[in-house]
Amino acid sequence: MTKLLASGGEFVAPGVKDFFLPPIFGSVTKPMVLLVLSIVIIAVFFIAATRNLKVVPGKFQFAAESLYDFGRNNIAREQIGAKDFKPFVPLVLTIFCFILVNNLFGLIPIVQFPTMSHIGFPLAVSLLVVYPVYHFVGFKRHGFVGYLKHQTVPPGAPWFVLPLLIPIEFFQKFILNPLTLAIRVFAAMFAGHLLLLVFTLAGEFLLLNGGLTVIVAPVSFAFAIALTFLEALIMCLQAYIFALLSASYIGMALAEEH
Repeated sequence: MTKLLASGGEFVAPGVKDFFLPPIFGSVTKPMVLLVLSIVIIAVFFIAATRNLKVVPGKFQFAAESLYDFGRNNIAREQIGAKDFKPFVPLVLTIFCFILVNNLFGLIPIVQFPTMSHIGFPLAVSLLVVYPVYHFVGFKRHGFVGYLKHQTVPPGAPWFVLPLLIPIEFFQKFILNPLTLAIRVFAAMFAGHLLLLVFTLAGEFLLLNGGLTVIVAPVSFAFAIALTFLEALIMCLQAYIFALLSASYIGMALAEEH
């Protein structure tokens, strides 16, 4: 990020404009490079960890197996159900790792940019991956009319409320859910990174401005450090929530009841 010290001794707080980084070459920007890099990191990690599997795993294999077990049993199995979850384990695990790595980029020195703070990236995962998958499996299991009824008509709902209830359920299941899935992780990454910028750059400004403000600078840096640990927790939590909701939507689409 560019230092935001304005001329004339005034501090200019970071804003939305600072998330739109200039192209590195051509029309390729830093977030685009980080997105591709995340895919390479995840692929290399799992290929290297599973290349020489042992009965008694080493640290690298143990880390990969723990991630797989977490995605398989704690997310996919619990949300989709023991009967149907197995085909979706690779998808759920990939989504979790992909969101997690791109979030954690915001804490890595030099890189220091969470890719998911650009709304287009989580929106693409939601609309182009999760959304078509869970509706496809729903239509496949229940049929076109059956799935629409399954998603929009709660069992036991009185007939006289259906004209109001069906449009609301349709809007929620087919329009709102994929949007909120993306906006949730985007908002957390955007707000968290913005707060880190504010306290870090404010501390730098106070330190370089001279005078009595130097005394206050350590307080700003202390807040920045504390927020960094909090942000690390939120980054992991948001990756978990994204994968959890993705699996939950698939589970609801496959379920026999609404």
